[in-house]
Order: sequence, then C-alpha cells, then structure tokens
Amino acid sequence: MSKSAAVLLVGAAVWLGGRVAWCAEEALAGPAHERFARRAERLYREAQSRLELAATNNTAAWQFGRACFDWAEFATNDTQRADIAHQGIAACRGAVARDGQLAAAAYYLGMNLGQLARTKNLGALRLVAEMETLFETARKLDEQFDYAGPDRNLGLLYLEAPGWPVSVGNRGKARRHLERAIKLSPDHPENRLNLLEAHLRWGEKDPLPAEVKTLTELLPRARSEYAGEAWEVSWADWDRRWRGAQAKVRALLGSQ
Repeated sequence: MSKSAAVLLVGAAVWLGGRVAWCAEEALAGPAHERFARRAERLYREAQSRLELAATNNTAAWQFGRACFDWAEFATNDTQRADIAHQGIAACRGAVARDGQLAAAAYYLGMNLGQLARTKNLGALRLVAEMETLFETARKLDEQFDYAGPDRNLGLLYLEAPGWPVSVGNRGKARRHLERAIKLSPDHPENRLNLLEAHLRWGEKDPLPAEVKTLTELLPRARSEYAGEAWEVSWADWDRRWRGAQAKVRALLGSQ
C-alpha cells in the first residue's frame, strides 16, 4: 500500500498524512471508515505480535512502523495518536541503529515522526529537520521505495512547511521532488495528484490541461494495478481529491 508523507501545517502544527493533506476521519465516514479503522488496527496487532517474537528483526521493526503509521491515521484523539506514533518511532529507530542502510526503516521513522507532529503545536516544527534528513536518507538508499515515496515525501514537506526562517518550506525544492517522484513512478496516482494539487496551489494555469488529461487516462488503468483491500483507503482519498481538483481546475480555467 502506498503512502505519502504529506506534511500539513494547521496553524503551527505539522502532520504527516498518509495520503496528501487528508485526515482519514475527514475523507470517510460511517461504515467505510469503521471498516478501514478495524483493518488498520488488526494489521497493527499482527505486526506487533511478529515484532514481539523477533525484537531485533529489522524487517519486523519497519513493518511494525508502517502499521503504526497506518493505524495512527484513525486515532480518535492526540493521546492515542502520539502513543501509537511513539511505538513506531521506537521500532524504526532500533532498526536504523542496527542497519543504517535500510531505507524502509528511515522512511517509516520519518512517517511516524510526522504523526507525532500532528499532536503538537509549536513543538512540531522541531521535528521537521529530522524528517527532512530521514527522507533524504531513504531517497539515497532506495529512491524507488514505496513508489518513489522518499521524493514524494520531500516534495510535500517542502510544499507544506513554512518557508525560511521559520522552517524548510521551499517552492523550488517542492517542485523538483514532486516532479522527480513522477519520473521514478509515473503511473502511481498519488504522485500525479500531488503535482496537480501543487500547480493549483501556486495558481499555475498552463500545466493544468495536460495534468488533467494524464490523470483522466491514468486512473481507470490504475484501478486494475492498485486493486484489492489494501488499496481501498487510498482510492477513497484519491477519488475525493480528484473530484476536488477537477472542480478547482474548472473554476480556474473557466474564463479562458
């Protein structure tokens, strides 16, 4: 299941969303949300059990970190989210300490730091520098991991964070990494949606028709490639965002 580390500043708080700029509780409601939450908790419990049986197994550690991130998306309060995130952070820090060449451990350490940041106010900004370093490390170790996840996360980090001197936000860096994610994994819907949403945020009209055309052709094909229970949450988010982006494009280009 692909995840992007979307860093959204709400006031002064930074959070790392599993799918760019969304909260599971905002994107879904009712039975679907409850079903997705139950699945995320079940996978968390299963990963926790595997790690308990092999506490120094690095694969079990980063997979537990991934499960922590996913379940934290469905946390009902900051205390629960922080507790889950701390567990993922501890597991991934252990894996990074044992094997500094493991891209997945650095990647999910950064993801869980983002979940922890969602529970903080000004203190969240102190986590951004470490997140940036971890995603850069993951990119150098395995740029293809999680469908170009390291570049995707860096692009979103630079897109959403405040700029200098407050934080690391930078439009040029955001563009470079978002475009790099598409170059590495061009058929992954998340990568395409992120760049389209960035163009809309920046008020860049010229690239919009081509991006919309690409996504219109891509999404039906992608439903076959990214199919099954593991992708249901992502599709719920991607469909919501695609509808919103199309509406914004129409509003922006309607007078042309």
